[in-house]
Amino acid sequence: MDLEFSQEDFEFQTEVRDWIKENYPEEMRKQRHLRKEDHIYWQQALYKRGWAGLNWPEEYGGPAFTPTQRYLYDLEMSAAGTPGILPFGQSMVAPVIMAFGTDEQKDSYLPDILASRVWWCQGYSEPGSGSDLASLRTKAVRDGDHYIVNGTKTWNTLGQHADMIFCLVRTSDEDIPQKGISFLLIDMHSPGIEVQPIVTIDNPPEGFQEINMVHFTDVRVPVENLIGEEGKGWTYAKYLLEFERGNAYSHGLKASLEGVRGMAAAESDGTGKSMVNNVEFNRKLASTEIAISAMEFTELRILSSLATGKNVGPESSLLKCRGTELQQELTELAVEASGNYVVPFSNPAPGSNDEPIGSEAANASAPNYFNTRKVSIYAGSNEIQRNIMSKLVLGL
Repeated sequence: MDLEFSQEDFEFQTEVRDWIKENYPEEMRKQRHLRKEDHIYWQQALYKRGWAGLNWPEEYGGPAFTPTQRYLYDLEMSAAGTPGILPFGQSMVAPVIMAFGTDEQKDSYLPDILASRVWWCQGYSEPGSGSDLASLRTKAVRDGDHYIVNGTKTWNTLGQHADMIFCLVRTSDEDIPQKGISFLLIDMHSPGIEVQPIVTIDNPPEGFQEINMVHFTDVRVPVENLIGEEGKGWTYAKYLLEFERGNAYSHGLKASLEGVRGMAAAESDGTGKSMVNNVEFNRKLASTEIAISAMEFTELRILSSLATGKNVGPESSLLKCRGTELQQELTELAVEASGNYVVPFSNPAPGSNDEPIGSEAANASAPNYFNTRKVSIYAGSNEIQRNIMSKLVLGL
């Protein structure tokens, strides 16, 4: 693997850095919770520049980055702290539509996904059907040229803003459970859909609620919104999850590590020393940094194979496990660095004129810690990922 950058690579890196300076608004840089309009602004700015759909083939409007360009692009975006692209449209349902959708579905959905004109959300997990996704019970019964959908989806992210939801539904109870699942695209504005907020312990400010339950009561969905064949949804779901799990983590992890290091430098360990100079804390910090470097080189190897046209495959489970574990490690270090200032984690209250207790970074460390508990569970729990790796990689 050649790690030397060419002059063209450095020029591209400078181009990305300069574009960020010109297009990433200062007010967005200061916000911890972005509004819907902020996400749309950023994604549409990238679309106008030709940098939307990073993993999309060029024929569908992708930027056709080389692996090196993608690496440098991610590096500069992470260094600047730019918002991540919401994955549900561009990174999750779009690859499924490209691979299994009809020409009409591709023409109908892909342009709006790429341009962020339509907001998507995901309908996989259900009450009682999390990692055991094959046990899902939301039913879709054929009624002429429509399906009638009834059931509930949970742990739905930002569905209150969504225009569309891609859903796994049960169209048959015959044979093994996996063979009765189908993949539907559903208009969130359809009669019979109710979005119910789930209040989470990270206590986000008013107006930035994130997680929901979505209830379907006799929702009519046109048959042409079925992806592929009826009963093949399990196959399409596994394909989608490769993209949900197979994200690059290292750039974001390195940026978070620097944030923790800066926080530790500003906080005392209670003995008159800076936390960053505390021997035990510094040992933990160095150990995490080494693990992130190992993660980065693993991602580079996988990125090289993707450049030859391969799918992520079981490596996506490896990335998901290690990446989410390191995310959690970093939030734990941030809490440790914050010391007593982590306790009033909702101070000041939204809209309050009171000054925060401790640094602004310390004030956010507990909410980040609590919110990050979920990352080793969603997209298939890390326990499930280890089962996948043991079967597909080790042959156990």
